[in-house]
Amino acid sequence: MFPFELLSSEASAANLLQQVRWRDGLYCPRCQSESVIKHGSFREYQRYLCKDCDRTFNPKTGTIFAHAKIGLDKLLFAFYLLLRFNTSIRQLDAELDVSYRSLRRRVEQFARTLDAPAIDLVGPVEIDEVYVTAGLKGRERDSRSRSRGLSKRGRGSYAQDKPPVFTLVDRGSDQRYVVPAKSADESTVRLLLGDCEEESLTVYTDGFRAYDPLEEDENYQREAVIHSEGEYVDGDAHVNTCESHASLLRRWLSPHRGVSKDKLTPYLRAFQLRRRILRKPGQEALEEVVRTVL
Repeated sequence: MFPFELLSSEASAANLLQQVRWRDGLYCPRCQSESVIKHGSFREYQRYLCKDCDRTFNPKTGTIFAHAKIGLDKLLFAFYLLLRFNTSIRQLDAELDVSYRSLRRRVEQFARTLDAPAIDLVGPVEIDEVYVTAGLKGRERDSRSRSRGLSKRGRGSYAQDKPPVFTLVDRGSDQRYVVPAKSADESTVRLLLGDCEEESLTVYTDGFRAYDPLEEDENYQREAVIHSEGEYVDGDAHVNTCESHASLLRRWLSPHRGVSKDKLTPYLRAFQLRRRILRKPGQEALEEVVRTVL
């Protein structure tokens, strides 16, 4: 259910931020001291005074919400709609009646605060790659736009504005990872599979040649399905979960009408947060979003 009561006013949004931020106890965000007292208020926000550093603060201090001209309730509403319904910034601008430029800056700042996923593989693992169109959107151009019809066919690369994005599905922990890369080669594959708990990790792949060196490595047990020969499932060996996750990734990127390759990583991290809150109810999902930002 949509968390209307938490986003009905800036006061209710401020209360949510304070509860999530200091769920383990109140402390000064500057010196981490717990010796703090109430010190008046700032609009809808409770203000505190730190006895150690003798400075005041409120729940927004030191966060991406500090000094924002857009109300906290509108910002949380925008972040929630972006993640839950993949709403474009243009549509959010129309719904909230705020400056598009200010809202875009805050949404991009929100995406940059999301941490990269820590890959910790238990195994067995599926790994596959998908190529997304991510070029020079938003950059100043000093020449005429290139024709997309002249782009090269086949597998792409970062330089060709078609960077690879690897999807990993850990069947042991049921975790899924989406990681962009400059190129799809052996070194990238080894880097992604390097953090594993087992000495010999079982890896399910397709017939892409970048995975071939895993056959001769005693640290991995590779089982492959060759799509070019019409083979898609062979017992436990398949990459169907990766391909399903990649199809959701394409749908996530499509409403934005092209993504700059410089900003592809924040978009992918937002996608992973979206998948994490997918099955959670409205209030729990919104609390998870605030907790992740903080």
